[in-house]
Amino acid sequence: MPQKPAPAAQPILQPMIDRWSPLAFSDRAVEAEKIATFFEAARWAPSNYNEQPWRYVYALKEDGAFREKLEGLLVPGNAWAKNAGVLAISFGKKTFVKNGKENNWNLHDVGAASSYLVLQLSSLGLVGHQMSGYDKANANAVLEVPEDFEPGSMIAIGYPGDHASLSEDLQKREEGPRTRNLVQEFAFRAAWKKIDII
Repeated sequence: MPQKPAPAAQPILQPMIDRWSPLAFSDRAVEAEKIATFFEAARWAPSNYNEQPWRYVYALKEDGAFREKLEGLLVPGNAWAKNAGVLAISFGKKTFVKNGKENNWNLHDVGAASSYLVLQLSSLGLVGHQMSGYDKANANAVLEVPEDFEPGSMIAIGYPGDHASLSEDLQKREEGPRTRNLVQEFAFRAAWKKIDII
């Protein structure tokens, strides 16, 4: 690792350079201590009022029928994720524990926790791919998650696999260059769309 480092224009932290979202996963099982470690990383994410609204429902291949439920939520185009050692869906609690009021920032905080989680993966020899391509509307019912929680992203986590296991179209996607918008396209100083980044 890294397999596909980010061509960053500035000296950013190494875990950010190493992180990427592959499509090819090995069928190798992910060790329990590594699972505990990446969820520990998520635990220390910042959140509004320290509410920590994130929850993760996950399954390993050995989890049988429950794993099949998770895989069954994937859209056909994301069938590659079934090979990952761990499949998880993030959820955010829609109300504050302390007063029951609506927490409109819950998925922002869930996203922060998931970012911490995936940034931890490269140090463990793992990779992760967050995705929206699953049946979000039925996730609560299928997984028996209370309605006070709303689904965020699904995350495939595991060891890197062989690109040759993918279809030709997915191989092209996997092997293509990593691209991002320039900082000047999203960071504006003192006025909307005023660029002041050297």
